[in-house]
Amino acid sequence: MQNFSFYAPTRIHFGQGQVAQLAAEIPAASRVLLVYGGGSIKQNGAYQQVMAALSQHAVLEFAGIEANPEYETLMLAVAEAKAAKVDWILAVGGGSVIDGAKFIAAAALLDEEIDPWLIVGNRTPIKRALPIAVVLTLPATGAESNFASVISRRATQDKMSFKNALVFPRCAVLDPALTLSLPARQISNGVVDAFIHTTEQYLTFPAEARLQDRLAEGILSTLIELGPITLANPDDIDARANYMWCANQALFGLVGVGQPQDWVSHAIGHELTTLYDMDHAQTLAVVLPSLLRYCFDDKLLKLAQYGRRVWGLAGSDSEVAHAAIDATVDFFERMGLPTHLAAYGLNADEVALAVGDLLPKHKAFPLGERGKLTLADCMAIVRMAG
Repeated sequence: MQNFSFYAPTRIHFGQGQVAQLAAEIPAASRVLLVYGGGSIKQNGAYQQVMAALSQHAVLEFAGIEANPEYETLMLAVAEAKAAKVDWILAVGGGSVIDGAKFIAAAALLDEEIDPWLIVGNRTPIKRALPIAVVLTLPATGAESNFASVISRRATQDKMSFKNALVFPRCAVLDPALTLSLPARQISNGVVDAFIHTTEQYLTFPAEARLQDRLAEGILSTLIELGPITLANPDDIDARANYMWCANQALFGLVGVGQPQDWVSHAIGHELTTLYDMDHAQTLAVVLPSLLRYCFDDKLLKLAQYGRRVWGLAGSDSEVAHAAIDATVDFFERMGLPTHLAAYGLNADEVALAVGDLLPKHKAFPLGERGKLTLADCMAIVRMAG
């Protein structure tokens, strides 16, 4: 097992009615900037519960954060936060809203002479950030209790991340009842997103991180079991609760500590989201199977372990590994996410060329858990996804 340091300061309030905890978490009389997306929080009851909890607070609202939060939109929120001299940022929504809140919290206290865009990509140090609270309504990314954020800037075709311990949310409310009104597409995306977050920290090569492997396998098995149930029975609160906790734990940090990790699926997927009208999880469902097949020999031992422990397969390592990839593809398709670019009306050769133009701008090669994948390899993986 590799050396690691682990830090997880977010207090999590899980279960129905836990939004009320915000009253104690955010000091009375604080000025709070409430940020959210398109307004679904006013239909699912989250907004009403938040305003009731914060009845003793001054609450300002900023709506309209996109599914892939845009820098220009977030800078409008930063200007509002500065003008109102807010004390807290409260994100109510899914990973994109939370990612946006992290940027707002950091940019609002950035020195005036520094370009806020440099926060993204960790190109300037973050010395201060406003405290963040979260009410999660779309489980997928684990953003509610981690220190990572992904921001887009379509004008320059950039989609990049930043990480900093100062943007760990102070607290997060995870109430599965707030997910009951989610459309099927968002549930499908959330389950597959959490699934692939887990595989990227697990399907590499054995590192004697046995507990972490079992954590990953538990998350994957639970998502396989409950993902289809969550789709078929939208009112099953127990299924929603387990899905919500799986999504949190997938990127909570414990699965990946001491482990080699492979985030090539995300690297390519970010470019696909920037270039085409594809949801984030859709891009990952397209890229991961091709990546696993392209890197089959390097990932053979973990693929075989995955096939036996998660899918209950039998046979030689090679047979089990191939069958495990096929089973994964079938699961994604059953969850409603196609695994080929053609299903989105895209030509694989053209997509590979476009990704080849953008990827070097955002990533330093080589990539992958073994540090051997070149740009040509990544373009070949895209072509295999045709």
